[in-house]
Amino acid sequence: MPPKNKKNEADVSDDKFMRAARFGRVKNDLKMGFVGLPNVGKSTLTNLLCGACHAEAANYPFCTIDPNMVQAIVPDQKFKYLVDTWKPPSVVPAALKIVDIAGLIRGAAEGAGLGNAFLSHIAAVDGIFHLVRAFESDEIVHVDDTVDPIRDLETIQYELCLKDKEALSKVIEKEKDRIRKEKGIARSAEPPLGETFKSAYEKCMQLIESNTPVQTFEDFSMGEVDIIREFGLITTKPQIYVVNMSKRNFLRKGNKWLPKIQAWVNEHGGGQIIPMSCEFEQDLMDLQDDKEAQKAFIQECNDEVKAMGLSGPLFAVKSVVPRLIRSGRQSLCLQSFYTAGPKEVRAWTIMKGTHAPQAAGVIHTDFERGFIKAEVANFDDFKALHKGERGMAKVKEAGKYRQEGKTYVMQEGDIVVFMHNVTTSKKK
Repeated sequence: MPPKNKKNEADVSDDKFMRAARFGRVKNDLKMGFVGLPNVGKSTLTNLLCGACHAEAANYPFCTIDPNMVQAIVPDQKFKYLVDTWKPPSVVPAALKIVDIAGLIRGAAEGAGLGNAFLSHIAAVDGIFHLVRAFESDEIVHVDDTVDPIRDLETIQYELCLKDKEALSKVIEKEKDRIRKEKGIARSAEPPLGETFKSAYEKCMQLIESNTPVQTFEDFSMGEVDIIREFGLITTKPQIYVVNMSKRNFLRKGNKWLPKIQAWVNEHGGGQIIPMSCEFEQDLMDLQDDKEAQKAFIQECNDEVKAMGLSGPLFAVKSVVPRLIRSGRQSLCLQSFYTAGPKEVRAWTIMKGTHAPQAAGVIHTDFERGFIKAEVANFDDFKALHKGERGMAKVKEAGKYRQEGKTYVMQEGDIVVFMHNVTTSKKK
């Protein structure tokens, strides 16, 4: 049995995302990867997220041999408002890097199919979109002949956990070698392992043996987290479960597999589930150059929903692609701050909890090295106060334009000007 979490929150909160990302790299350039069996829609969805056909989407199990990386523009109404206000010649939105990883099959951890290479590609990303197929199609073959998302979830989770179990089998000897070297103990001696190391190892092993991702367990101590981060486990990565349904099931917001998938996810540590339809999204994307045709297509879908006897905000038809991009970014604990002016409006990506000097360093290393202060306006204050002006004069008049120092923690949507001073050292 895996260790029990003390909390059992149904809502997915920022705090939960922070827990999921605590094992990851502290970087602004993080990547999400699509993981799943062959022919579940990974390449199609990757194409949809970036708005262009970067991956070779074909009905063949191993058509994506090398991971395809694309950048998906982050939907951001605040950024759009700043662009519409300043109307600069240069506009640079935030983007989320997404990797399309070729499909896994049962036995991948032992090298079946192209398994070992694919598992190394999964290890190289920072978060996982776990895509499962819940649609029937005579044209798109299933690697196991029949559609069964629960079986597919079990297969992928088993392979990821098996790879982690293999990694865990090496960490004890590695830790012993580290202690021997640190304490100058002979290789023949058996050094004592620390209590924190032992508890971290045992908790991880219990979770992995029960096919439960390590990142879902809430009650690791900070010391255990620091140790587990060095284990290099795949299941420490944040996971979002994406369910690819038929267009009809997506429109009616129902599928016979959804309750079973929800139950399975709950039994394996919980997580966010996003139902969607590549079929619907592709039809919508095909009309992207004709906004009127897109509008007519959405209306046609809404009429179809009404004909099913379904109504209300829950059944309003809209694309799930923006939600997928935002959810992926949120799972990696990334956020934006803005620089805005007559020449350029740009969204800069940082991790939650980043201090002002390190945020300045994302723009240029000299900004961090010579950081003096940050002049900051909250987006909501700017929107409420600027009265159409392309500047901060009204915000300053209202006392809402702040000066922050080195300890300031950046907030989502900050509009910032960094003051810095870097002098070049004189030649001797």
